[in-house]
Amino acid sequence: MWTNTTSFHVFVVLLSLLLKTSFFTVNSANIALNDDVLGLMVFKADIQDPFSKLSSWKEEDDSPCKWVGVTCDKYSGRVTELRLPGLSLSGHISKGLLRLQYLTTLSLSKNNFTGFIDNPIIIQLFKNNLQIIDLSENGFTGSIPEDLFTQCGSIRSISLSHNKLTGHVPDSISSCLTLTNVDFKSNQLSGELPKSIWSLTCLRSIDLSDNFFVGEIPSEKIETLFDLRVFNLSLNNFSGELPYKIGECLLLKVVDVRDNYLVGKIPLSLQKLSLCNVVSLRGNYFDGEIPEWIGNMKSLETLDVSVNNFTGLVPSSLGEIGSLQSLNLSLNRFSGNLPATLGSCGNLSVLDVSRNLFSGRLPVWLFGLRLKHVLLSGNQFNGDVEFGGNDVVAFESLETLDLSLNSFSGSIPLSIGNFSRLVVLNMSRNSLVGSVPASLGALKGVNVVDLSHNWLNGSIPNEIGGAGLLEELRLESNFFTGSIPDQIQSCLILNTLSLSQNNITGMIPAGIANLTDLEYVDLSFNHLSGSLPKELTNLSNLVTFNVSHNDLEGELPLGGFFNTIPLSSVYANPSLCGSIVNQSCPGAHPKPIVLNPNPSHSDHGASSLNMSHKRIILSISAIIAIGAAVFIALGVIVVTILNLHVRNSMSRSAAVALTFSGGDDFSHTRSPSSDYGKLVMFTGDAEFASGTHALLNKECELGRGGFGVVYWTALRNGRSVAIKKLHVPSLIKSQEDFDREVKKLGMIRHSNLVLLEGYYWTPSLQLLINEYVSSGSLYKHLHEGTSESTLSWRERFEIILGTARGLSHLHQMKVIHYNIKSTNVLIDCSGEAKVGDFGLAALLPSLDRHVLSSKIQSALGYMAPEFACQTVKITEKCDIYGFGILVLEIITGKKPVEYMEDDVVILCDMVRGALDNARADECIDRKLNGDFPVEEAISLIKLGLVCASQVPSNRPDMEEVIKILELIQCPSEGQEEIE
Repeated sequence: MWTNTTSFHVFVVLLSLLLKTSFFTVNSANIALNDDVLGLMVFKADIQDPFSKLSSWKEEDDSPCKWVGVTCDKYSGRVTELRLPGLSLSGHISKGLLRLQYLTTLSLSKNNFTGFIDNPIIIQLFKNNLQIIDLSENGFTGSIPEDLFTQCGSIRSISLSHNKLTGHVPDSISSCLTLTNVDFKSNQLSGELPKSIWSLTCLRSIDLSDNFFVGEIPSEKIETLFDLRVFNLSLNNFSGELPYKIGECLLLKVVDVRDNYLVGKIPLSLQKLSLCNVVSLRGNYFDGEIPEWIGNMKSLETLDVSVNNFTGLVPSSLGEIGSLQSLNLSLNRFSGNLPATLGSCGNLSVLDVSRNLFSGRLPVWLFGLRLKHVLLSGNQFNGDVEFGGNDVVAFESLETLDLSLNSFSGSIPLSIGNFSRLVVLNMSRNSLVGSVPASLGALKGVNVVDLSHNWLNGSIPNEIGGAGLLEELRLESNFFTGSIPDQIQSCLILNTLSLSQNNITGMIPAGIANLTDLEYVDLSFNHLSGSLPKELTNLSNLVTFNVSHNDLEGELPLGGFFNTIPLSSVYANPSLCGSIVNQSCPGAHPKPIVLNPNPSHSDHGASSLNMSHKRIILSISAIIAIGAAVFIALGVIVVTILNLHVRNSMSRSAAVALTFSGGDDFSHTRSPSSDYGKLVMFTGDAEFASGTHALLNKECELGRGGFGVVYWTALRNGRSVAIKKLHVPSLIKSQEDFDREVKKLGMIRHSNLVLLEGYYWTPSLQLLINEYVSSGSLYKHLHEGTSESTLSWRERFEIILGTARGLSHLHQMKVIHYNIKSTNVLIDCSGEAKVGDFGLAALLPSLDRHVLSSKIQSALGYMAPEFACQTVKITEKCDIYGFGILVLEIITGKKPVEYMEDDVVILCDMVRGALDNARADECIDRKLNGDFPVEEAISLIKLGLVCASQVPSNRPDMEEVIKILELIQCPSEGQEEIE
């Protein structure tokens, strides 16, 4: 019995021990699993989850493997990946993640995490078993700590892009020998790259774009990166040459170094990259020709060499790259014809060759491809615009067609309406004639139609209403007649309507008031009549509404934009009335006294006598007035006859022949003789509305400058021009020399330059006929306007940029302005800057140019120091000095030289002193009321001072200036502002 009882107790003890052992084994596994749960719950507790994306995370769960964003190893059950991109999470990364001992992938991209990147927890994560870490598109700040990479373990990929990191890339990154992907793009990193970064032989992708890195791209050992696929250093400040052995990285698919300061020629080794898809060299200073071997890169899909200094012909071998989809050659100095071999590039979708020196006719092969975007603007293409037959392939694909700023002639093809997907049509600034085809209305998806600055005539087709998605319609500076079609009201999202400088008649359609998106309307310089529809006050988004120089009448609408419409927008409509034009309307006069229609008998006699007496007096007054008028008229006739007699007896050297007689391909010239002057028009035949004898009317004087006086006048077709009467005594007296020099200036065309439309010459009188710019000079806006009409910061920046582009084009055409100042920068009705009075020193005999070039710098402060030294050659650098002073003038609102009671203030010296004392922000025009980005303003001040350097070689070229302006231009949102 005892034996059995003892055996039973032994069994119970053994069973108890077995159960305890099992319990501890299971509990140990649970502890491990709960460690992951605990770590993730601690991480969750320290962050904000506004949309409850992590609601599946519950602390009572035994395992986190079914939680959102969590991946576990299928054998051990431990957390190996945590991927939470784009969940709007915010806060700081907490130490809870350190408990995830088996974590290999951490992705918290596209959230709102903040804090310093040198957080000890982040550093410790790098030292764990992580292989992939992605903290991109958050709000991390600070510099990358040196010890971040000292023990980076087995990390293969790191992405810190789109944060706010500063400082340099630490040299310790070379310790991460397993790194295959480095992505630091879109931060504020700076300094030079460590040369050791090229010792990471496992690299497959390096993206350091959109930062502030400087120095030369290290070329040591770059050829050892055998696995490199992506090489992106774009949008930085790198200088020097592209590493000449970059082509040794034979697996490269992307080479992107756009928008830096690289120089030299395309490395020869690049031809070895037979697998490369993208080569972007945009926005640098590469020069030379595109080599013929470019055709060896058979996999190339995108080639962008725009905004450089390339010259020569485009190699025909480009046509051998069957995979080519996008080709951008814009803003270089390529010449000749486009190679016909490009017609073999069946996959080509984008072709941009704008702003070069290409010539010839419009290539027919263009429309045999399925191109989406064709940009040929700013070249020397000529001849008729022809698209080919009805089977043109591009009819089904083309979205952008830009043929502007060329010399195309002929009419717009009727087949234009077949481009069913066209979004942008720009054929402006050519010599197109004829009417606009009605088929334009078939472009159902077009957003922009710009046919301005041509010789188009006829009426605007009613079918334009069929373009229901039209946002911008520009037809200004043509010869359109007829009325504004009522169907325009069908373009419900129209934003810009510019029909100025035409011969349009009739009334303004009331339906325009239904176009509630309208912001910019310019109907000036036409022959519109009738009254302004009162419904126009419903246009709440209006910024500009210009109807000046028309025949409108009646009362100006009251309300909305029209309560503050500037006088310049309604000027020269004599019959308009209202407070803006300071003319009361007839309805506002006191009502006339009405006599009693049934007077009493006793008053009748007296009233009759009174009225009879008034009629007698009126009759006598009328007789006297008529007699005086007849006497005056006779006097005028007599004086006119005497004047004619005197004129006929005088030299006829200043007379103008009023009939054209042909001309060459470039101009239309009025036939001169030995007695008559010579009138040459570059922009078409023209007669002056007031005749030639009233061109220089004192009442129409616009201003005076170093070369002469400028007057306003109108052509017979109603278009305004500015006439400059030259009065410099040492002008070229030879007609042939004068013709040659002025024609050179007449060939210069750019949207930021005042167009020279023609000239008139006799030995004793020289006139230049210029484009009329309606809103006056920059000087007037800066120094004579009211505080209400002051230029905004964005307007000032655009004026600086536009002026720079105009000067850059002049310098490309080998023309020096000589006379940069705020009175020679004009502002058109859309706020665009136009540089005028350029190249006039070319009209001086060579011996007088240096002396007079000092005189024409009539406004003190703009003149470069080298003007004072007769042994120094005058170059484009003189213009850049004047531009620098102009930039400071625009930013500060102060003149280059200002005279105080007992002092003279030199703007350049004042600003430089303020910058040296860290008080540059105090120089900015107070009329801006703090509404501007401080960083952008100070950058512009620094640019202005660099341009105004005393040493010419220290001043940048205008192309460099433009690139700098584009780099520092940024949206005002989020920028620090001066209070």
